[in-house]
Amino acid sequence: MNPHGPNQHGTEWWVDDLAEVCAQFQLDLSCLVDGELDEVAGARAIAHLEDCSVCRTFFDDVRDQVRAHRELAQPEGLLARTSALLGGGLAELEAGGLVRRLATVFYQLGKAYVLAGADPGFRVRVFEKAAQVASLRTRGRGFVDGVLASGRGDVGGIDWSEARHLLNGRLERIESPLEKGRRLLEEALASDPGHEEARIYLAWLDAHEGKRIRAARALRQIFRSSIDEANRAHAAVQLGKLLAEEGELKKALACNRWIVAAGLADQDARFFFARFNLGLYYADLRRPERCLAAFRELLDRHPERAGEVAELFRRSPRTRAQIDRQPGLAEALLRTCPELFVHPTGSSPESTGDEVKS
Repeated sequence: MNPHGPNQHGTEWWVDDLAEVCAQFQLDLSCLVDGELDEVAGARAIAHLEDCSVCRTFFDDVRDQVRAHRELAQPEGLLARTSALLGGGLAELEAGGLVRRLATVFYQLGKAYVLAGADPGFRVRVFEKAAQVASLRTRGRGFVDGVLASGRGDVGGIDWSEARHLLNGRLERIESPLEKGRRLLEEALASDPGHEEARIYLAWLDAHEGKRIRAARALRQIFRSSIDEANRAHAAVQLGKLLAEEGELKKALACNRWIVAAGLADQDARFFFARFNLGLYYADLRRPERCLAAFRELLDRHPERAGEVAELFRRSPRTRAQIDRQPGLAEALLRTCPELFVHPTGSSPESTGDEVKS
C-alpha cells in the first residue's frame, strides 16, 4: 500500500504516470523562468499548459513571484522571455515580414481547426496528439507577444493587441471548430489579402458546408489568377470534385487533365492522384478504354504507391458499383491493373475467394 495515499488526481502516486509527466513539466517551467531551457523543451512545456490545470496553476504562481521580485529577475521578466522563446528573430523582420508571419499563424491554426472539425479523426491520425492545436495557438500568441514586447505593436497597420485577444479568450468563446477555423482564415486574409492558401481552405470549408456556388467561384478565381502552380492545382482538384458531384464530369476531367499536362502529377507527390481521378471520371462516363489507360498509367508512373492507390480504389464504392454495371469492365480492370484489387494483407481477391465487386 502506498503510504502517501492518493494524489490530487485521485490515483495512487506509484501508478500515476500523469503525475510523473507533470513533475517533469514543472521542472521544465522552473528552468524556463531561469532562462535555462532550450527552445524545443520550452515550447513543449508551454504547450502542455493548455491541457493541464495543475501545471498552469504552478506557472501562474511562479510568474506572480517573478513579477513580485522583478528587481531580482532579468529586466524583461518571464513573459518577455517566453515571447522571445516562441517568437525569436522578430527584430530582423521588416513590417511586411511580420504581417506575413501573422497571416501564416492565422492560416495554420485556422486550417487545423477546419480539418479537425470536418474530420474528428484527423487530429489523431495526423496531429498524433490533440495538443497540437494548442501548441499552434501558443506559438502564435508567443509571436504576437514578441511583437508587442518589442514596441512594434502598430507595425504593418495591424492591431496586434486585437490579434492577441483573438488568439486568447475571444477564440475560446467560439464553440464550433469550423467557426473558429473560418474566423482565423478570414483574419489571415485580412492581414494578407494575397494569402492564397487561406483562400483555398475557405473555399473548401464553403463546399463542406454546402455553399457550393461560392466555393466554385472562389476556386475558379484562384485557378485563373494564381502564379503558384501548386495553388492552381489545389484549386483545380477541389473544383473538379465539385463539378463531378454536380454531374459535370467532362469539366471535372478538364481540371485533372490540366494537373497532368502541367507535369504536377509527376513532379509533386501531392498531386499523383490526378490520374486516379481521371480513371474514376472515365468510368462514370462509360469510357472503359480511357478508364483502363488512366489507372494503368498511374500505376506505371508511381509503382511505389500501388498500395495507396489500391486503398483509394477500395474506398470508392460508387466507382466500383459503376464499374460492375458495365459488362466486362471489372474483369478487364482486374487483368490490366491487378494491383487495384490487392487486399491490405497483400492477397488478391481470387486467393481469398472474394468476388471483384464493390
